[in-house]
Formats: sequence, C-alpha cells, structure tokens
Amino acid sequence: MLVPVILSGGAGTRLWPLSRELYPKQLLALVGRRTLLQQTVQRLAGLAACAPTVVCNEAHRFLVAEQLRSIECSARAIVLEPMGRNTAPAIALAAHAALAADEGDALLLVLPADHVIADIDAFHRAVEAASAVARDGALATFGVVPRAPESGYGYIRLGELRGGAYRIAEFVEKPAPERAAQFLASGEYYWNSGMFLFRARRYLEELERYAPDIASVCRTSFAGAARDLDFTRIDTGAFEACRSESIDYAVMEKTTDAVVVPLDAGWSDVGSWASLHEACERDAQGNTLYGDVLVEDTHGSYIDSESRLV
Repeated sequence: MLVPVILSGGAGTRLWPLSRELYPKQLLALVGRRTLLQQTVQRLAGLAACAPTVVCNEAHRFLVAEQLRSIECSARAIVLEPMGRNTAPAIALAAHAALAADEGDALLLVLPADHVIADIDAFHRAVEAASAVARDGALATFGVVPRAPESGYGYIRLGELRGGAYRIAEFVEKPAPERAAQFLASGEYYWNSGMFLFRARRYLEELERYAPDIASVCRTSFAGAARDLDFTRIDTGAFEACRSESIDYAVMEKTTDAVVVPLDAGWSDVGSWASLHEACERDAQGNTLYGDVLVEDTHGSYIDSESRLV
C-alpha cells in the first residue's frame, strides 16, 4: 500500500510579504487556481489508492482542513505538530500513524506541500521506480535532473546503479556558482528534492539506529496523542524535548540503504521570487501578471496586485 505523507509545516519566509508565518506559501494559490497544498494532493490521482496523511503546524489546522475539504479530500490523518522540529521528527510522526493503523509495512511517499511539478506522468513513473526498490528495504529520495547550475539547492552525487535507482555517493550542501557549474557539466549530480519513499517501519528502524533520541521522543509523543475532531494532537510536553533535525542529516546521510531515483518532471520548490516567476505562465514579453495590472515596455517581470492598480 502506498500512503502519501504531505509535510505542510513550512513558513515560506523567502516569499514574504506574500507568504507569512500564519499564511505560508503552501496555503496560497501561487501557480494556478489551486493552492500548492491542493495541487500536491491532486497530483496523487491515479497513483495512491488511499487518502494522505498530512503533518502540519497546529496554527494552520483549520486552513489545511478547509483546503482539503474544498477539493473533496478526506485525509486519513491530520497530525498536528505543537512546534516545528524539521523533517526527521515530522516524518517519524507520520510513520507512527501508519503503525497505529497496522500499516507498518506501508510505503510512505513523503512530499512537501509547497512544490510545483509540471509533468505529472513523469512524477508517477519516478514514484513507481522508487516503490520497487523501497519494497526491498531501500530508503529512496528523488533527485531532480538539473536544468541549470543552481546554487540555491543541495545536490546528490550518484553512486552505482541499484535496480531503477542509484546508490547515494554523497550529499552536497548548496554550492558556490562555480562549483554548481562543475556539477552540471559532470552529469553525476542531481538536485536534492526533499521528497522520499520508504516503508514506514524501515524509516523508524534507521531513525532508531542513527538518531535514537529523536526516535524515542517521537515514539513517546505519538503514544500520548489525542484525537480532536479530524486532528491528531501530539503530546506537547513530550515533543518539545525533540531536537530539530532534517531527515537528510538524521538518516539519509548515514544509512547504507539510501538510493536516489531520477526525476525529470518540471520540479520547483518555489523557494524564491525568481523560481516562482519561472514556474508561472508568462506572456510573450516574459511577464507574469496577476490582478489589476497595466504594463508598458515591461519585460521579464512578475507583478501581483492584490488590492489596487499597478
């Protein structure tokens, strides 16, 4: 069984003032008429038979629930984080939710709620390839085939081929532009997408091995969870002791079973105004215009007017 896990805890501060702490970018309709969260759910059509588990900030719970309801999505669980502790604990909570539903061997497809993917068919093919290796115990991430020497993304260096995936030789932090150009020219590096696929129980095993303190806190926090309407409230007192750590640092850079699956699907994390402009439709002059906007001799611009004429 493939269980989508949607991480919706980000603040999207790089798109301020449009994206704000209490109204982050995943809850905004930045590309098209649906919000990024809604688009993330809708691209699962034809891929996952079951509804997603959503992990979100407690402050966003009603916005998230309403956006899911408006696209007729009934989440299998909406897990509320009392405070943000990065991706390793968030995914652990989702894995414990799977165990609680007797789905410990379910495949968790972990997706940030604020990404854009243009080619849905290519995305589905990559998920199918990752599912095949994940069933055999691998922890898969998706490496985006780079289109440019982007210095704003982390990179993954390819190792030897393993089925439909590559072993991960190395994770590389955001490089300087000159080094990013070398990565692109070599053909041996992919962008780190922050999307993952693995069995729930396998992830918890590796978390226990390499970050036992996080594993212990998340296990205790979920054991003390309470049901509140459509929400699963994690034990705040237990969870606040958890350190903040990404899944890359906590598990993926340490495990011997990490693999990367190529993804060439028009992916963007919409992490800046420039990447948002690139992800949007543009006119013949390269402009993206929203709202009440008049332009003259304007090229390559993103203009969004929410309340008055620009």
